Amino acid sequence: MKLFASAAEMRAIPRSAEFRNGGVSFWYRQTGLPERRPALPGSADYDVCIVGGGYTGLWSAYYLKKAQPDLRVAVLEREFAGFGASGRNGGWLSAEFAGPRERLADAHGKGAVIALQRAMMAAVDEVISTAEREGIDADIIKGGVRMVATNPAQRARLDAEVGYLHEWGYWPEDLYMIEHGYEPRLQVDGAVLASYSPHAARIQPAKLALGLAAAVKRLGVDIFEDTAVTEIRPREGEQRPAAVTEHGEVRADFVIRATEGFTSTLQGERRAWLPMNSSMIVTEPLTDDMWKHIGWDGHEVLGDAAHAYFYAQRTADGRIAIGGRGAPYRFGSRQDDHGRTPPQAIAELWRVLARLFPIASEVPVAHAWSGVLGVPRDWCPTVHLDPETGVGWAGGYVGSGVAASNLAGRTLRDLVLGTPTDLTRLPWVGRRVRGWEPEPLRWVGTQVVYGLYRTADRRESDRVSHTSRFAGLASRIAGR
Repeated sequence: MKLFASAAEMRAIPRSAEFRNGGVSFWYRQTGLPERRPALPGSADYDVCIVGGGYTGLWSAYYLKKAQPDLRVAVLEREFAGFGASGRNGGWLSAEFAGPRERLADAHGKGAVIALQRAMMAAVDEVISTAEREGIDADIIKGGVRMVATNPAQRARLDAEVGYLHEWGYWPEDLYMIEHGYEPRLQVDGAVLASYSPHAARIQPAKLALGLAAAVKRLGVDIFEDTAVTEIRPREGEQRPAAVTEHGEVRADFVIRATEGFTSTLQGERRAWLPMNSSMIVTEPLTDDMWKHIGWDGHEVLGDAAHAYFYAQRTADGRIAIGGRGAPYRFGSRQDDHGRTPPQAIAELWRVLARLFPIASEVPVAHAWSGVLGVPRDWCPTVHLDPETGVGWAGGYVGSGVAASNLAGRTLRDLVLGTPTDLTRLPWVGRRVRGWEPEPLRWVGTQVVYGLYRTADRRESDRVSHTSRFAGLASRIAGR
């Protein structure tokens, strides 16, 4: 991707009269920003303190209170519950999880990795059933996930990926190839092959976050918003662990870090997880004739086999929402400006949209936004609780967090309550990795890696019928 989009390129993008850039996300434009809950009034004492009011923190609080109603649980959130990736993502509730499976298998065995994959599939259904039980209307349709290949190199890679995943927990009915004309029909221009898995659903992520926060509040969890945590202190002697804020300290038997892409804002955690930026655009509603041409009646979530891949959905009100790694990393782990998206990321996403769905290329773009997600150095998500220090965490989902956060929340529940279960034996529990390199190596490395991936995609589209060597080099540099 070019560093800058020209004025001519930006003028070529049709934008609606009410076009917005940022403002958290389009999802909150639909729902309206929530009324802020009160901030922490002062120092306090709880049984469990959760830092971060996104999906991971909310699911953890939800399952802890359901399991033990008398537990005193607090959630501390810098902005409002659902402000971060939980309210900005592409709306993929899917069974995918990040990280090289062999890396987890080396430590725990192949059977444990397969168990993690099956648990992720179950998490998709758990989110759906919990939303139904709690009366959360998040536009959920379990239509599965379709991945498309648009050139020979992608076709070979997608075919190999399906075979690979069949060895790691997907049975033939869980993931399979589909030919052109498969019903329900979805017309993606240039697609030469596609795979399909039923273990995914489309959601409206902000509605899920808002509904989950309301359910947690009904259970008696204290949610304090506008409460920035600057440091998490472990247990020291008789002093219990604490979350430090400008309003005071919250001490608890356990303090859980559920800050995902915002982890670098905590003292001592700047290099723990890389805050990776992901960007999205959404169109105005398409006409009925356009949808007749495109299809997409199954409401699958849609992605591709490119290295700099996209993710997309057909929204409940008939729009196309599409995202990808626009400007992936900001120097010094800097955070986004309430979702404001660089022009070059908007231009790149629109070009992808126009290539995949030419009939929709004249539909105005209504909104663009960005968010950060957490990336560990080994690209593997983790769940951890240290009984000695009283500090735990979960995250590092690398963009696959909607279902993974639910599984993590249930796992943290069992770890906090000291209950050994099948979940606490999963191979992502207790995993520790080294931090990221210091700047400027972090920034340079990220730019090089994503530049190589985009170069590989261009070569595969124009010249080569196999996976480009540039992609292999990028993966080696990234440690993926």
